[in-house]
Amino acid sequence: MPNRPRIYLAGPDVFFPDRERIFAALKAHCDRLGLVGMEPSDGDTGVGFTGSDDERAQRIYEGNIQLIREADGVIANLMSFRGHEPDSGTVFEVGFATALGKPVVAYGVPEGSYSDRVRETIPCIEDSEGATREAETGAMVEGLGQRLNLMLTRSTQTEASAAAALRRLAKILGVGRA
Repeated sequence: MPNRPRIYLAGPDVFFPDRERIFAALKAHCDRLGLVGMEPSDGDTGVGFTGSDDERAQRIYEGNIQLIREADGVIANLMSFRGHEPDSGTVFEVGFATALGKPVVAYGVPEGSYSDRVRETIPCIEDSEGATREAETGAMVEGLGQRLNLMLTRSTQTEASAAAALRRLAKILGVGRA
């Protein structure tokens, strides 16, 4: 199919030992939906790269920025990663894609509110105005019943799985319509 929409596959999946299997499955699902899955770039810094860490980082950054620019949409794995929050690189990619006007559909978002998840792991108090605050620091824990920070929940649509996110994005992009 010519001119199939290109989908950037954002997420911390690049850090997992089974990343090749993850991206192969995502790309296969894209293909079944008439989409082209684009996994994040390593900036051509694989085996044999002799540049510095700083050069490697810059090439990876530039490669992924270019892929997002070329994409027609993004799915983003916003699972909790190394704490309560999604991977910060993925969050950047969501913001960048959103700023470019590209549709973003998230998945991997834990059920329930962000505030509830924080209260389960960090001692919190409620202040006199009803805001939840970390007991030790007094920092407010964002409420509003959102599953993540409101800047993510308001700029993306959320689905339960990567497959559902891809189906939603295909529909947004008009793929598969008669």
